[in-house]
This record gives sequence, structure tokens and C-alpha cells, in this order.
Amino acid sequence: MWQDLIDILGKICAVYDDLGKLGERKRDALVSIDMKGLSKILDGEQLAAAKIQRLEKKRGAILLELSKMLKVNENIRAEEFYKKAPTSALKVKLMNLHWTLTQSVGRAVKLRDNNQILAQSALNAVRFHLNRLGGATINPTYGAKGTEGVTHEKKFDFKA
Repeated sequence: MWQDLIDILGKICAVYDDLGKLGERKRDALVSIDMKGLSKILDGEQLAAAKIQRLEKKRGAILLELSKMLKVNENIRAEEFYKKAPTSALKVKLMNLHWTLTQSVGRAVKLRDNNQILAQSALNAVRFHLNRLGGATINPTYGAKGTEGVTHEKKFDFKA
């Protein structure tokens, strides 16, 4: 059972590493405005998220069984739980995998946050240029709901 947990943690770490690589590629695609590449990356992220969800369900089931066997509270911290492994070699493997997973998840979250800022900035630039092309001007005040006040200039007068 402990070896199953080690295997699952290793697979989860691998998927988060892949997610981190996708996050780096996504950053490059956002900066270079590569929409086809971005679409492929988003598909890859969805697959990775589905894999993580399946693996987390398996991990949860294994942890539940182990916690019943060891008669420990389900809310125990991971580090404390891993210390209950039967051999020191298993303890070391579990602690290393836990550390690796923590680092991988942190990296993926950081890349996600940075990419979200890049995507929002790109959308703001697109909106600015669309408004400029359409003759829209932004008033320096905000509306009642916190939205920008936008007016459109009349570019020409056409009477049919």
C-alpha cells in the first residue's frame, strides 16, 4: 500500500512538472501572441488537469485506507502521516516526494499567476486598439458599477 502511494505521488509530481513546462510555453505564446500555439497549450493544460484529478482521487483512496489501517485521524498533516511508514527508506522517499510535489505545485501556481497577468494585459491592449479603431474615447471617470465611461465619436455623417 505504501509503495502504491509512492507511485501515485511520483506520477502526480510528473504531471505537475509537465504543467510547469506548459506554463513556460504559455508565457512565450502570450508574449509572442501565438494564438494557435496557445490553443494547443490550453488543450494540454486541460489534459494535465484531468490527469491530476484522477491521480488525486487514487491518492485520496490510498490515504484513506492507510489511515484506517494505522488508526489515525484523516486530518493529520502529510509529514506526520509519512513518518508512520514502516521503514525509514519509505519515510525518506515519501518526504522527498512530498517536498518535490510542493515545489512543483508552487512553480505551476506562480506560472499560472504570471500568465494570468500577461493574458489580462494582452486583452487590455486589444481592447485599447479596438476602441481606438472604432473611435471610442474613455472618460476619466467611472460609471456606477465601476466600469469605464466609453463614448464613441461620429466618424462621418451618412444620410441615405
